[in-house]
Order: sequence, then C-alpha cells, then structure tokens
Amino acid sequence: MPRKTAARAQDDLLADFQTLVSDTEKLLQDTASLAGEQADELRLQIHQSLKRARDTLRDTEQNLKERGQAAVQATEDYVQEHPWQSVGLAAGIGFLLGLLAARR
Repeated sequence: MPRKTAARAQDDLLADFQTLVSDTEKLLQDTASLAGEQADELRLQIHQSLKRARDTLRDTEQNLKERGQAAVQATEDYVQEHPWQSVGLAAGIGFLLGLLAARR
C-alpha cells in the first residue's frame, strides 16, 4: 500500500471524526430547542457521520493489517534467503544498541 494512500486514509478518518464532533456539538446545542422533524433530521445526520467514521476506521484497520502482514512476510522471506546476512545485521544492531545503552 503506497504511503500516500495511508496518509489519505488517516486524513479521511480525522476529517470524519472532526465532522462527528461538530455534529455532536450541534446536536447538544440544539437539543433544547428542537422538536419533531428537526430533531429526527439532526439525529439522522449524526448517525450517518458515525457510520462514515466507523467505515473509515474499519478500512484503515484492514489496510494496516495487510501492510503489517506484508512486512512480516517480506522479512521472513529475506531471512530465509539470506540467513548469514540476517545474523550479521542482527548482531550489528545489537552491538549498536548495547553501545547506546552503555552511554546512559
């Protein structure tokens, strides 16, 4: 999944939640003075905003799961194809982390 698509999904999710918050605030402000059809229409708008936010959240979660699974699979493939390079890389990273930890 390209980075731009993930960023766009996050932006969409944020926009949906901002809309949800503003609609909820509007509902709270107008609840005292609304009656009948106006209240029903506002509740419908709130429900639609919640549904959009949930759908976007679900899509984003699925995309993140797919990206994570792809990263795990790519790592496993690399380690299986290059076992000694993987051991050397892990040892090097461990050495650097040890140096950083010793400095503190």
